[in-house]
Amino acid sequence: MKVVWKAAPAPAHDIVRALGPRCKWSPATVKTFLNRLLAKGVLRFEKRGRAYLYSPVGTESDLRAAEADSFLRRVFDGAFSPMIAHFVQARRLTARDWETLEQIVRERKKTP
Repeated sequence: MKVVWKAAPAPAHDIVRALGPRCKWSPATVKTFLNRLLAKGVLRFEKRGRAYLYSPVGTESDLRAAEADSFLRRVFDGAFSPMIAHFVQARRLTARDWETLEQIVRERKKTP
């Protein structure tokens, strides 16, 4: 998606060129992946001549929010506290991570 957000509308051959070597995917695999993203509704395409130009349906922020909500529902049955507890316990957080989390909590407590 980052490739598409960066160069939208992005021709299929540019996406293949960007993802193929990095992911070690064949052109057919990249095109299958693009078709799956189309089916999920996160990409759209426009055909210009023989070229397919892909564009994102939403912003990166929109997609992250939707994916995070989906992850929370699927993996933690929608329960937020167990998810946060898991990541806090499973990861080594830096002092900066802790400061950021504390700041977020303080700010959210101020606004209903």
